[in-house]
Formats: sequence, C-alpha cells, structure tokens
Amino acid sequence: MMPPTDAEPPPLQAQGYDRHVELRWQGLHQPGLQYQLAVSVNGGNWQHRITTTAASALDFVGELGRNLTLRYKLVAVKDGVERELARARAETRDFSDAELLEMVQRYTFRYFWDHADPASGWAREREPNEKDGDIITSGGTGFGVMAVIVGAERGWITRAEAVQRLLKLTRSLREFERFHGMWAHWYHAGSRQVFHFSRYDDGGDIVESAFMAQGLLTARQYFDGDTAPEQQLRREITALWREMEWDWYTKGENVLYWHWSKSHAWRMNHPIRGYNEALIVYVLAAASPTHPIAAPVYHEGWAGWDNKTFRNYRDYYGMVLPLGPADQMGGPLFFAHYSFLGLNPKGLRDRYADYWQQNYRHTRINRAYCIDNPYGWSGYGENFWGLTAGDKVPSGYAAHAPGFLRDQGTITPTAALSSMPYTPAASMQVLKNLYFNHGKTLFGPMGFYDGINLSVSDKPAEQVRKTYLAIDQGPIVVMLENHRSGLLWKYFMRDPDVRAGLQKLDFKIDGKPIR
Repeated sequence: MMPPTDAEPPPLQAQGYDRHVELRWQGLHQPGLQYQLAVSVNGGNWQHRITTTAASALDFVGELGRNLTLRYKLVAVKDGVERELARARAETRDFSDAELLEMVQRYTFRYFWDHADPASGWAREREPNEKDGDIITSGGTGFGVMAVIVGAERGWITRAEAVQRLLKLTRSLREFERFHGMWAHWYHAGSRQVFHFSRYDDGGDIVESAFMAQGLLTARQYFDGDTAPEQQLRREITALWREMEWDWYTKGENVLYWHWSKSHAWRMNHPIRGYNEALIVYVLAAASPTHPIAAPVYHEGWAGWDNKTFRNYRDYYGMVLPLGPADQMGGPLFFAHYSFLGLNPKGLRDRYADYWQQNYRHTRINRAYCIDNPYGWSGYGENFWGLTAGDKVPSGYAAHAPGFLRDQGTITPTAALSSMPYTPAASMQVLKNLYFNHGKTLFGPMGFYDGINLSVSDKPAEQVRKTYLAIDQGPIVVMLENHRSGLLWKYFMRDPDVRAGLQKLDFKIDGKPIR
C-alpha cells in the first residue's frame, strides 16, 4: 500500500510489481554520490543488485523467482566509504492481464504528466533529444491530452489536477504562433518559437494540428462539469477550435495540403491523399463550424480510387485489405492508431471501407508478415511482432512496415500494444514477452522504450533503443484504454461537431446515418 498523500514518504520507497520492483530515494539523493542497492530474498543473504548515481531504479527480479518477499538496503558510496541510508520492503506477485495493462498504461502516462514541459503543459517530442534539444510537439501533445483524460478517469490524478494542466495548455496554445489557426509541428520549449521540422517546414502543420484538435475535442466532452474551471476549459477549447482555418489549406482545390509557411508559403507542396494516418484531418476539416471543407475535398482529394496508395483490395495471408499502400501491405501500424484514438472504428463505414475490418485486417496482416519473417530477423514470431514508425536500433528513425525497404528487424512496442483493441489476445502475447523476457533492458521509468532489435547484437543492452517518443507513448495509453473501456471513443464520438462532419462525408455507424 502507498502512504496517504498527506504523510511523509519513507526515505526509500519500494513498490513491487509482477517481475520488477521500483525504488525511489529522492529525499536522500545528493548529486555526485554513488548509490548501491542490495536485496535479501525471502529472508536470505544480501545480494548486490544495482549501482547508480540516480535517485531511482527499476530492479527486475524475475531470475530470483516469483511471488517474492524482498528487503532492500540503500548504501551511499563516497571516496570508497560506504554508508547505509535506508531499508525498505516490497513484494512481487503474479499480475492478472488487467493488472499488467494498468501497469503499462500508468508507467507510460508518466511521459505526459511527469515529463511534460512545466511551463506550457506540452509534451516533449522525445527523450532524450540530444540532436535538437528541448523540443515540444503539437501532435504528441494532442495524444497527451487524451492520456490526461485517462489519468483522471483511472484516478492516477484528480479531475481538478487534469483540468488545471489542460488550462495551462490552452493558454499556451493561444500564445504560441499559429498559421491560419494551425500550430507548427515543433516549438522550442524555452523560447516558444517555431522549431523547423525540416528545411521548409516551419509553419502550420494541419496533420499535427488535427491530432491536437482530436484531443481537445475529446476533453471538451469529457470535462462537462459545472465548475468554473471546467466551463472555462470548454470555452477555451471551443475558441481554439473555431479559429482553425481548414479551408485555407485547400488552396481552393479539392484536396488538403499538409503545410503552409510564412517564409516558404506552399513550398512543401504536400497534398494529403489517402491512405495513411490522416483520415482524422479530413473528418475534422469537414466538422469545423467556422472554416469547413466541402465533401468533394474528401472524396476527390483523400479518397480517390485512382490513388494507388488509397485503394488496395489485395489478398495478404488470406486476408483482403481494403485500403493502404500495396507495397507495404497497408503500411505502418500507426495508420490504425493515430486517427482512431478518438474515431471509433466499430461499425464505422463510408463508401470505401468498413474501418473496423480495415484496422483489424491491417493488424493481423502485419502480425502474419512478422511470423512469416521473410528476411530472417531474430525473434520474430507470435509473441514478437509489430512494425510501425519509431526509432531504429541501433540508430536512426524509420516508418517500419512489411517489405524489404521498411522491415529492418526493429520491433516497436507501440505497434502491438496500441493494436490491443483489434487483436487483444495476440497483442497481450507481445506485451507479456516484452515485459517478462526483455523487461530488464526494455522497460524503463516511463514504460517500454521505443525499439528492440534482437538481430543487431547478442548483448541484450545493445538490442534496445532507450528512447521515448510522444507519438509512440500516447497511443499506448489511449488505445489500451479504448480496449479496456472505450473511454476516448465514447467522448470524441459524442461531440456534435464531429458527428456533423462524419455525416457530411456520408459515414455511417452500423449501417445507419449519423445524427
């Protein structure tokens, strides 16, 4: 049991889980000191476990057994002299599937709650970010808004704390430079100035802004109380939403364009054509009460049958996939995640696809490809699959997907975990394998690290890319919750503007018109 919130925490805190114990000693920590942790298992002799200079540690104890009673001893070392500081007790026990899901969600939630930029409430792009510095990201922050809702619903934070964090965010969203109502992809946390994503990408990004709006509209529905802060939050979200000029980003054509810059105008020249992660962009553009697009922008721009990356209807591993790039068997799995954090695919159809079947088959095909493993990568199989965008091991970044060019042996945990609504049993196999068999190197203070590749080395420490990315962390929290309760789907789909947009584009739910 954790102590009451008004009690002094013990100098050494030890919380046991299934195969690991988390230890914290912030109140004792002094920079420059080395700390050693030793453990006694079920009353046995002390065993050295960890040496660190940090104020916390995760001790994976699976090799010591299961359902353990553990005593920990914290020792400070300075100039070769050891001094015991504190002791603590913890127990591990076998977790149910529901407890494992809760554990992974709650650890991952820390990325958006504990690690957010304290001044603005925005999510950091990645951790660590040695190349670009302290960069905050609009799309990942939208995912973070939805994670905060999960935190409030699950009781990890109070509802009032969630509202205050989101009010901090909406204030910064007004203050940051916008481009016809849209945010840039990246900003620098310190200066709050736009940070270029690429050479000509230093202005409005409507895809990242759509991910932000998806989160904000979900919050507008979830925080429906009569308190003054919740009413203020709804007003501020509505004002930001109404100022987003979706129609501007068509250039008067029947297609939306991804970017616009004050310095480079339309130089990026990136029309958004399906099928990829951007379905939500067209839904929200149609849903706008102030700057909407007409239905032909969707049907002729995004969804044209002559667009080779949209229509698929090929057979892969005995499954016909309606949409997505054929050479990648539908593409990276984030296509089934980002737009569907809020959009509920259950029963959702338009003239092009049944979106539950699209996402279900896309996920199963990705899994079947990994099991087939045509390029012989180590570890691939029923409990080790999932190709999506993320950091490569040992370095770089890629939108991993089936095929020679995209499949490079790296499995990204968010791929299978965020597919939990579509393939719960198969995704749970991956979660358990990653935690039970690779957790010592793959599971960190904010959940699973971004990538693992068993082919790059025989040494476990070299098989893991120890980074966190907002756009990979967010879907884990949100889609696990949609699997568990449908929470985010419920509130996003409740929004009247969203429903009006879906109706305009002739979507149906369970074969019935949307009202």
